Amino acid sequence: MNHEEYMKTALELAKKGMGFVNPNPMVGAVIVKDGRIIGKGFHRKYGELHAERNAFADCTENCSDADIYVTLEPCCHHGKTPPCTDIIIEKKIRRVFIGSSDPNPCVAGKGVQILRKHGIEVVEGVLKEQCDRLNEIFFHYITTQKPFVTMKYAMTIDGKIACHTGLSKWITGEQARKHVHTERLKHSAIMVGVGTVLADNPMLDCRLENGRNPVRIICDTNLRTPLDCNIIGTADKIPTVIATCSDDKEKISVYENLGCRIIQTDKKDGHVDLCELVQKLGNEKIDSILLEGGGELNESALKSGIVNKVQTYIAPKIFGGRDAKTAVSGAGVNCPDDAYMLENIEIKRIGDDILIESRVK
Repeated sequence: MNHEEYMKTALELAKKGMGFVNPNPMVGAVIVKDGRIIGKGFHRKYGELHAERNAFADCTENCSDADIYVTLEPCCHHGKTPPCTDIIIEKKIRRVFIGSSDPNPCVAGKGVQILRKHGIEVVEGVLKEQCDRLNEIFFHYITTQKPFVTMKYAMTIDGKIACHTGLSKWITGEQARKHVHTERLKHSAIMVGVGTVLADNPMLDCRLENGRNPVRIICDTNLRTPLDCNIIGTADKIPTVIATCSDDKEKISVYENLGCRIIQTDKKDGHVDLCELVQKLGNEKIDSILLEGGGELNESALKSGIVNKVQTYIAPKIFGGRDAKTAVSGAGVNCPDDAYMLENIEIKRIGDDILIESRVK
């Protein structure tokens, strides 16, 4: 195996921490000696040991003069766990191969400096693009303290997210729907507008085996969420937030008694101020939001500038209908030059459907 192949192994290990390490990054580590992998590890859960320390715990051989491949620059500060640079030095590792540099101000090149100061050879940028992509959520959150927002929707090939009757189950196939649950696992929270709750009565949970449910957020300006809907009915079991502009204490106490948490914001354009909301959520260590609302919330989110990434699932179907709903509604832009521009386009085939992923420019 070569350097890239060892790093690919570390990347696959890192992905096992998806959904459980937020707001920390996903990290994998592989220890190699004499052409053999002698230790593997990944960051399993927020607050627990980092990937490097788990790799050393997995190793039953003498690590002296071995190499270690890590998807992210080793930490050099005391947080919930001791610095990983300490144990790398202690174990007399000869070379450290790193995928991504860590933008965390507590690290940001200091880990590499410490290792080199102790005579350890450091090679940076091995499969950097793949390693960076793995932790796009962490990189955004650690540098802005705001959640990374992914706007997701499924539509027919003629751009409809529901029939003219309002019915929308199901647009995409089973494989695409399963992929959405993987995205729900990856993100700390999932957000919809009250209109989606009224129309679809969703559960907004993660149905993967051994998965973890995201925090559910309903944007409900005037507190219209039905008390008997699926989300409120399970608010005592799955963390649920209602973002509102209402100051009706009596209404608020009813939702709170059912297990919901209320976040109040100012009103902007007649609705919850999404910029204020994401700032408050970021302060609570919610590092990412999967936006699964309808056209109105999508338009508000784009207009407010909170969207970082767009996921468009396209099914080989045609609904038609002049009144059928589209993914982004509202007034829309005034002219083509005002369009919300997307870049870094990636196209994937998922079963019979297509997923287009793009970043907001």
